[in-house]
Amino acid sequence: MKFRTLAAAAAAITVAATPAIAEASLDRAAAPVSGESKLEGGSGTIIAILAAAAIIAGIIIVADGGDDDAVSA
Repeated sequence: MKFRTLAAAAAAITVAATPAIAEASLDRAAAPVSGESKLEGGSGTIIAILAAAAIIAGIIIVADGGDDDAVSA
């Protein structure tokens, strides 16, 4: 019985404190940048090419059929 009362009290305190925590704003400043990135989004193209190659390789492996009969005597 005491645990249930303690849990209810903890829940009430949490509900009461949530708006105060959400209202507290932390002013964050951006870090200074010394230079610009030279990638310019080229990695997306590379990932797309690798994904297409992986899909094609998977299709070839599945379509192979696995008809490798052993020739041993």
